[in-house]
Amino acid sequence: MRLASMASKSLTVLTALTALALLASGQQSPVTAAAMSTVARPRPQARTEPGPPERLFGSTNRRMRTTDRVVALTFNAAWDDAGVDTVLKVLRDRHVPATFFLTGEFAEQQPAAARAMAAEHGIGNHSYDHPYFADLTPAQVGDQVFRADRAIRKATGKAPLPFFRFPYSATTPQGIAEVNALGFADVEFTVDTWGYKGDAGGMTVRRAVDRVLAHLVPGEIVQMHVGADVAEGQYSPLDAEALPRIIDAVRAHGYRIADLRTLLLPHPR
Repeated sequence: MRLASMASKSLTVLTALTALALLASGQQSPVTAAAMSTVARPRPQARTEPGPPERLFGSTNRRMRTTDRVVALTFNAAWDDAGVDTVLKVLRDRHVPATFFLTGEFAEQQPAAARAMAAEHGIGNHSYDHPYFADLTPAQVGDQVFRADRAIRKATGKAPLPFFRFPYSATTPQGIAEVNALGFADVEFTVDTWGYKGDAGGMTVRRAVDRVLAHLVPGEIVQMHVGADVAEGQYSPLDAEALPRIIDAVRAHGYRIADLRTLLLPHPR
């Protein structure tokens, strides 16, 4: 037992020294990204949510892995908090779970809204300030993910889920591998309601509902937004208005609303 422990410690030290030496020389390190992240970047605190995310690694998860007639509702929070109170009330009144993907900037600028969401629902990571990840170096990816993680923890007082959603859903195999190496599973969506486009973008509540139904399959993940994109001329959170009708329409088709956090639960034996 003692020899095994000493060998393990020696291997860890050797890996760290090798990575640091390669970094100093400017060479590409052959060690895994996970090992590099333990040397070059601080790790977030231990997570308390159920189950490991590793089985979700290596892919864009655009549906829940199930054949059950279930749908998961998710909301991105990167702009204002105009629709947060309405969304939370609808979810509460109809006993429906949802998952909220926050940017770090949103958590810093709207801490009360972030706390309210985390008090009742799962919270995921949506980067710090919503850049295109294909334009980032691995070090910048780590900074985006961990800055958001810290901001969300500070605002909510809770550990976020090990779920990451790429800004603009602009995933790449390299980006997914880098995020996975940091301990996060990529969770995207089956359909976006496009509610964020609002009236200015030609969207209506009816069209948002129709988009959800057009992609209705077991395990569908729906993406909505809690705020309005003022920069695009939208001042009303259309997804908050559409939410009750989306829930009713999904249920009318024989589906139930499932909690995205079940992706972390152990598979039944």
